[in-house]
Amino acid sequence: MSLHVIVGGGATGVATAQLLAGRGEQVRIVTRRGSGPEHPAIERIAADATDSDRLGALAEGATALYNCANPQYHRWLTDWPPLASSFLTAAERSGATLVTLSCLYGYGPVDGPMTEETPLAATHPKLRMRADMWRDALSAHRAGRIRATEVRASDYLQANSILTFALGEPLLAGRRAYSPVPLDQPHSWTSINDVASILATAAGDERAWGKAWHVPTTAPLTVRELATRFTEASGLPAPKLTTIPRPALWATGLFSPMVRELRTTRYQFDRPFVLDSSAATRTFGLRPEPIDDALRETARLLSPAVPRGAGTASAAATSS
Repeated sequence: MSLHVIVGGGATGVATAQLLAGRGEQVRIVTRRGSGPEHPAIERIAADATDSDRLGALAEGATALYNCANPQYHRWLTDWPPLASSFLTAAERSGATLVTLSCLYGYGPVDGPMTEETPLAATHPKLRMRADMWRDALSAHRAGRIRATEVRASDYLQANSILTFALGEPLLAGRRAYSPVPLDQPHSWTSINDVASILATAAGDERAWGKAWHVPTTAPLTVRELATRFTEASGLPAPKLTTIPRPALWATGLFSPMVRELRTTRYQFDRPFVLDSSAATRTFGLRPEPIDDALRETARLLSPAVPRGAGTASAAATSS
């Protein structure tokens, strides 16, 4: 039984902790408030992950240190630098393999499917930051100071997804749903369960170290297709969908930092945004969870909060 230290109590951190605990591993999950799933093999610790001395002590003797932290998106430029620095220091002091969960932002706008060889060409400061975090970790790995690997996921299917923050509740209630992004561009969607699976794999497989990997992800779907599969998996009628006009969305951003930040990543939905995860499948034998299973899980997560016959809709939206 090995010790695994996971920083972050969001959906991915929790899923990874539960997967490892279910395999008989010892897990220490670190959050600011000491939150996390209840399990005999999971120890919940309250700590500030920017404190490298504390984080290094918590990771002492661990097989792996997982960066599943998730600062609020509008605070990335402030919150990520001290966190990233702390992870590098803690990994070097403890000897734990640093396993970072990242995203596709570092590639910037692309003209074809993204592979791990796609250049990290983002120029926007917030997007370039994720690329720079990997460059710093890879430099430390090549210098022999740490062992490091990075896992990159596309937009999630379950928690923190377009379904959970915009479309899912109204669709489950049989109402029209309003999308903040265009409906008909192909887009890759990643299951959080597949994130957990490759994080746990990459931590213990030397073939993963010193490289970045894409999470095994199903074939791309447009938002319209995703919503249709979601309603079909839930045994519901075909979805009624409307795109929120860009001026209305931008106006909402005057009052909501999170909505305002959608401007930075709008490019991901204005053109095909496709993740090629074949390298992870070839190397580790990992295959993505069937998308309908992930969508049924999403519906279960949402259903307790949705009284049938009730729905939500944006007053700023207009029908298309």
